[in-house]
Amino acid sequence: MGEYLRLDKYLADMGVGTRSEVKGYIRKGRVKVNGQVAKQPECKIASEDTVSFDERCISYIETEYFMLNKPAGVVSAARDKLAATVVDLIEEGKRKDLFPVGRLDKDTEGLLLITNDGDLAHRLLSPKKHVKKLYFAKVQGRVTLDDVKKFREGISLEEDFTTLPAELEILKAEEESEVFVTISEGKFHQIKRMFEAVGKEVLYLKRLKMGELALDERLSPGEYRKLTREEIELLQNQQRNEQI
Repeated sequence: MGEYLRLDKYLADMGVGTRSEVKGYIRKGRVKVNGQVAKQPECKIASEDTVSFDERCISYIETEYFMLNKPAGVVSAARDKLAATVVDLIEEGKRKDLFPVGRLDKDTEGLLLITNDGDLAHRLLSPKKHVKKLYFAKVQGRVTLDDVKKFREGISLEEDFTTLPAELEILKAEEESEVFVTISEGKFHQIKRMFEAVGKEVLYLKRLKMGELALDERLSPGEYRKLTREEIELLQNQQRNEQI
């Protein structure tokens, strides 16, 4: 937390309610600071202060990081009026401003980072950084060495857009092939469109890795956990190293 923060913002950030709702709670005497009933929404809170709502201690958390194994059928968004979102799955989240870092298609599974760290998200998603992302895919059609060559050279998806070189590793080459694909971009439906360009169809897609962050294999689709301190530092150090 910064040096000082308004009480109503402190509580709103921690999901107690909207700013207007929190002001109502304060007026009703439901909020205490250092054991005393708070009277002013604009009073300043320091990191050493203790804040409670209905006698429940509300600790301030500045940033949160969750690794989610995204299930199919869930939208990669913070909010959606019509469908469940990946942020809805994070029941332990304290911050109200969590969002997914990047997007996975609704029918795509796998690694998704959920956080409120905008600086880290920007660095991971910046086109200039070319952060590599590893996927496992099942593909209708026999994937060939010629496909590997085309992926490596870059595939034209539009008149004015050719993908950066991508790595295609064949695991099984049959009528239904299995492959690893590594890309360093994130264009709309990119992997599906790349395979369409070589006459094949993606049947199943799962992201396994983003930069140095790998999906925890113990997480079933829909499950999540907090990132470890080591994983957070790994992502942060990766970005610092790329800037040197």
